[in-house]
Amino acid sequence: MSLLNYIPASEAVKKIKSGNRVFLHGSAATPIHIIHALQNRHTELKNVELVSITSFGDVDFNDEKYRESFFINSLFVSANTRKIANSNHGDYIPIFLSQIPQLFKTNILPVDVAIIHVSPPDAHGYCSLGTSVDIARAAVEVAKYIIAQVNPNMPRTHGDSFLHVDKIDALVWHEAELPEINYETGATDAIRLIGKNIAELIDDGATLQLGIGTIPDQVLKNLINHKNLGLHTEMLSDGVIPLIKSGVINNSRKRINKGKSVTSFMAGTKSLYNFVNDNPEIEVLDISYVNDTSVIRKNDDMIAINSAIEIDLTGQVCADSIGTYQYSGIGGQMDFMRGASLSQGGKPIIALPSITNKGISRITPFLKEGAGVVTTRGHVHWIITEYGKVNLFGMNLKQRAKALISIAHPRHQENLERAFYERFK
Repeated sequence: MSLLNYIPASEAVKKIKSGNRVFLHGSAATPIHIIHALQNRHTELKNVELVSITSFGDVDFNDEKYRESFFINSLFVSANTRKIANSNHGDYIPIFLSQIPQLFKTNILPVDVAIIHVSPPDAHGYCSLGTSVDIARAAVEVAKYIIAQVNPNMPRTHGDSFLHVDKIDALVWHEAELPEINYETGATDAIRLIGKNIAELIDDGATLQLGIGTIPDQVLKNLINHKNLGLHTEMLSDGVIPLIKSGVINNSRKRINKGKSVTSFMAGTKSLYNFVNDNPEIEVLDISYVNDTSVIRKNDDMIAINSAIEIDLTGQVCADSIGTYQYSGIGGQMDFMRGASLSQGGKPIIALPSITNKGISRITPFLKEGAGVVTTRGHVHWIITEYGKVNLFGMNLKQRAKALISIAHPRHQENLERAFYERFK
């Protein structure tokens, strides 16, 4: 380490100029220390475009003083970018997660500078992108200049994560704990029931994709007696650890990446980061491979588990916005919904509580005005709430509406029946 030229973050970000497009590493790999150094230069910069997917930790560009300096062009809106992405100083690019690398590589979004967060170089000089390979792999391949936060707490992961130190233009040593998120907390009785309902659809030998949140965690808790499960998922969290350790997830039945748990990024607690560190059983791969529909479908009995904000009576799924308000993003939902539907024996699943925290039905006569359709009614199959599960595949519009009403919250079923009559009378 002593032979490497580490410089302060304040010096590293001096290469960033007004008008540059800057990629920011995301999720648990958010390079918070360097981002703060970049923010400290706000008086010297104008119109720096920042592109990223989900970011974690103390990253806030909402302050008025940053308005002329930085523009947040989000590829997936997260809690700490939601306000600015819905303002005049930010925006959102609707895109499948699998195709974001294409934006970088075809110069639709050329990257001037990539700010990444990596493990220290090994004996051969290779750092690891650690918890987030996802779109970062493509960003570092095309960026004109790479700044890396080097952190001994970043796990060294296997797969597409390795980057030789010679490819990095500026190294910043900063030791810090990674941001943590615990999806086990916040589970309600409804979510626990949804977890059980989903688990009932999963056969031994199936391969799993798990979306973000508490529902996938509850599904995993109900799989302890399953056998020979596989994992091919864009995202990994703590819930898989006991199943991998016990051999429930052993990837023995997969047709591709056999024997390996495949993911593209991970977010969880320190236990997860320790578990994946130098673990050859976990393959962290480029998102353009992991989320490629033609790859996903190759595994038989592919189970894709994703969620939604609301669903209309014909099966249109809104998962990224509340009306015109951009809440999150398309992400990988359609990549896996389509991939699972084409898999032999596959089951694409949308799971959601029947009502919001305010008691509003998530199954609605119509989506809110301006809402984005992430999964179309032509792609939708299984819909699951705490009140049951229905498969809309092959159903006509009236049949779909009746099926969805049957798993809506009981106190909203009368209104939905009325809406059904008004629409189809």
